Amino acid sequence: MRVSQSMISNNMLKNIGSSYGSLSKYMNQLSTGKKITRPSDDPVVAMKGMGYRSQLSNIEQYERNLSEVHNWLNNTDDAMDETTQILHRINELTVQASNGTYDGDDRANIAKEVDQLIDQLIDVANTRVNGKFIFNGTDTTGEVDGDGNRVQPFIRNDDGTFEVSDNDGQVLIEVSSGVKFQANSNPTNVFTEDFFVDLQELFSALDDENTPDEDIAPFLNMIEGHTQTTLDERATIGGRMNRIDLIENRLANQNISAKSMMSDNEDIDLEEVIMNLVMQEAVHRASLSAGARVLQPSLLDFMR
Repeated sequence: MRVSQSMISNNMLKNIGSSYGSLSKYMNQLSTGKKITRPSDDPVVAMKGMGYRSQLSNIEQYERNLSEVHNWLNNTDDAMDETTQILHRINELTVQASNGTYDGDDRANIAKEVDQLIDQLIDVANTRVNGKFIFNGTDTTGEVDGDGNRVQPFIRNDDGTFEVSDNDGQVLIEVSSGVKFQANSNPTNVFTEDFFVDLQELFSALDDENTPDEDIAPFLNMIEGHTQTTLDERATIGGRMNRIDLIENRLANQNISAKSMMSDNEDIDLEEVIMNLVMQEAVHRASLSAGARVLQPSLLDFMR
């Protein structure tokens, strides 16, 4: 095969162009810190990267869901704690009222405080988290009356009767693949109609100056029973919070693992890329130097 000057020139230009491409590749890797800048550079790396990113995105969403569950459980635990404290205070007042040393006016004052504590328990039962009722089952937004106002799930009427929520639906939040966690507390576990009616009966007994002392003492057993129920529910909430902590730790480890795999798949080995870049620059300079010599001769050089 006859090798012409144009063939040598074309091959030289093609090889220099290829060398520029390699330089550009290493420069891009060095500036971006990534092995590829577009899927066509390495489809296998690109496909794996998409999988790792999808996995990481799911983990981060689960972590955000966990934050919401934490918010619900923390507020529920606080509500149970406040309920326990209120019941303890009602118990103290009942003990005072039943010891026979208080006259009618003293007992009336105790009744007024118990009345306020009952209202406070209604407020606790109507606790909201981010505008959602946490003791109203799945009906977290509550009903709307004819005027467009939100109706609270727990209401104390002027006649001493109560309207309480019986929605025992579970608010489930996905915290891991295929794992849904109950974030709310069943309102019928603590804030039942019997709970408020019993306290209202205590108030009525204290408010009636004709109620004998021996009729006040039996209410202590009632208060103790409701206090124990509240403590049991708080223990259940505590167990859920401990489980959430375990799930949170597992997700944190999965997050680190996913990021590590994604880095191994996409990120460059900095030392290797710098070495390749330096070597390619040397090769490129040699190519340019050789090309300059190839293009030096002209027709005039052969006519001398």
